[in-house]
Amino acid sequence: MRILYLDLDTLRPDHLGCYGYHRNTSPNIDRIAAQGVRFDNTHCSDAPCLPSRTALMSGMFGIHTGVVGHGGTCADIRIEGSPRGFKDRLWRQSLPGFLRTAGLKTVSISPFAERHSSWSFYAGFSEMHNTGKSGSESAEEITPTVLKWIEANAKADNWFLQVNYWDPHTQYRAPVSFGNPFKDEPIPDWITPEVLARHRKKVGPFSAQELAMYTNVVKDNPRYPGELKDMADLHKLFDGYDCGIAFMDSHIGRLFDAFEAAGVMDELIVIISSDHAENMGELGIYAEHSTANSIVTRIPMIVRWPGCKAGHVDTGLHYNLDLAPTLADMLGKEPVGRWDGQSYAPAIRAGQDCGRDYLVLSQCCHVCQRGVRFGPWMYVRTYHDGYHLFPDDMLFNVQDDPHEQVNLAEKHPEVCREAVYLLTQWHDAMMKTMPFEPRDADPLWTVIREGGPLHARGQLKAYCERLQQTGRGDAIPELKRRHPGEFA
Repeated sequence: MRILYLDLDTLRPDHLGCYGYHRNTSPNIDRIAAQGVRFDNTHCSDAPCLPSRTALMSGMFGIHTGVVGHGGTCADIRIEGSPRGFKDRLWRQSLPGFLRTAGLKTVSISPFAERHSSWSFYAGFSEMHNTGKSGSESAEEITPTVLKWIEANAKADNWFLQVNYWDPHTQYRAPVSFGNPFKDEPIPDWITPEVLARHRKKVGPFSAQELAMYTNVVKDNPRYPGELKDMADLHKLFDGYDCGIAFMDSHIGRLFDAFEAAGVMDELIVIISSDHAENMGELGIYAEHSTANSIVTRIPMIVRWPGCKAGHVDTGLHYNLDLAPTLADMLGKEPVGRWDGQSYAPAIRAGQDCGRDYLVLSQCCHVCQRGVRFGPWMYVRTYHDGYHLFPDDMLFNVQDDPHEQVNLAEKHPEVCREAVYLLTQWHDAMMKTMPFEPRDADPLWTVIREGGPLHARGQLKAYCERLQQTGRGDAIPELKRRHPGEFA
């Protein structure tokens, strides 16, 4: 058995051809989707990068592992304490650890652990290749390592290979030599000049006037504007993101060619997914993955498993952390230890519906939010607004309004109440099953107690000066009211 897991950072499913995108960004990914199962409603439980991959590899929610942030206490996985034995739980209970107990050699080609000092990410891997630039690598710097591994190992049996590409991650840096195949193609038509004008009045990092988080200063990047002054800038931003996807996809094609040359492509199990997606105008945020909304948390999940369902689209609700129990199910193995996920193997084998009733989604790196995805609804509860001045409650009908432009919370308070009930039900279940000390600590509140999310700490005074200079000073009194500690 040979499994290739393509871990494609910051990849929006709706920017792939197989998910209906009008630009031809992903012919190689699309080919695999046509041969397998495309999951339409898979979400990361905890966004963005570090919380998401920790959930994926541990098979547990961030509220249980403790990893919900990018800094402070909640960027480190909780220790086991006195029950810890000679080895910790992850050597067998992590996704790669479980696969190794099942007889597979587990290999990672990724800079992720170094990027976030997330050394638990390596748990269970028997071979690790750090490509060395902490996520700033272009595909052309990663592919040679992968091709070398394929040449030496592809024909061997029983391996799991994780390959991590970063090209869609802000600030989009596909080589200039790649050109721009999309320069004459329109961007999505929901962003009009009127929408952009409204967004230019918005405050908060990665708003239309601050694509460098809190400023508009971008150095030496011809694909990435510092701010969005007009539709030409907006076109440039979308082209930059889509070129990152297309450039990465071309390198994925090179990997597939190498597997073909080794004679193993037809029997290769291919899993294609991401850690999170990207706001590209949703909630007035551009080129960042900073909220717990449907756009940021929804990820591609494509599984081609030879001999199983082909050309099928699954519409059920699933988490990224469901992958570990799914692989256990597909391999006919019992889960090892504690996972929060549940298997969607029936969808892979026979196209059977096995989705969840609802999902709870978390973000504590740029804001502190929890969201509930259920039916046609996306409800978002904000505990720390990350200087965006979000209301406490946001509600979107993502079937009618996939880009989350119209907040229906005031119009449908009954739906908000249902969402809060589901959120409370989930939270109670999580706290009752807290596996590690402190068992009474919700890490979201730990983040707030330690000063708020990492990317919204100590920035507000300087940012208010910029708001004054750019004609948005009317927001400053409310920012001061919400965040008095920043001005103490």
